[in-house]
Amino acid sequence: MEAKDRCDITISIDCDGQDDINAMDEMVDAYLEGCDVVYGVRSSRETDTFFKRFTAQSFYKFLAAMGAEVVYNHADYRLVSARVLKEFANFKEVNLFLRGLIPLVGFKSTSVSYSRAERLAGESHYPLRKMIALAVDGITSLSVKPLQMIMGFGIFVALISFIGCLWALITALCGKTVAGWASMTCIVCFVSGVQLICLGIIGEYIGKIYLEAKQRPRYIISRRTWEEAENEGRNS
Repeated sequence: MEAKDRCDITISIDCDGQDDINAMDEMVDAYLEGCDVVYGVRSSRETDTFFKRFTAQSFYKFLAAMGAEVVYNHADYRLVSARVLKEFANFKEVNLFLRGLIPLVGFKSTSVSYSRAERLAGESHYPLRKMIALAVDGITSLSVKPLQMIMGFGIFVALISFIGCLWALITALCGKTVAGWASMTCIVCFVSGVQLICLGIIGEYIGKIYLEAKQRPRYIISRRTWEEAENEGRNS
């Protein structure tokens, strides 16, 4: 962001020495062909342990399942043009999950595959605990799907509760239960379903408030045809 007014493109890369710097040439070529965002995507995870590979792949799949738009096997190795950075500056939110926010900008993008080498020194600072925390941060920053899931779960419980009420009533009418059991079961089931539905409705409103509070741009203009026409008129 500091360089956006003094450059045409920026490339971010981790400092552990694992990302292949030769992929930068392909990123620049893709930029010259018209792409404003070029993602560096790992072609394989052969250098990772089984546990690291399993948790990392699960991380991306879980984010996608929860409604967070991310590029699979992409971390923070990417090329971004200056005009993308200038538009990205209009995102006023404080909790920046860059892997999910960059795709939201919406400019033309592509990806470049590369093989990741062994770590030059040190150890990974992303154990399972931090990876889970990162996934939670990404989901809560980009998606309100968990709140919508509460609503769906509430409706499901309400349906089960209704079936339970019918079952308790039929059991009571058949005289196969003790006094008071049917009424108590119906009350518990009904109240549980109503509470979850109400919680889901509240969650829907909170989700809308949450997205409004971020004050993200409603739209981003990639190019204006009337400006291009004026420029062509001046040149002619």
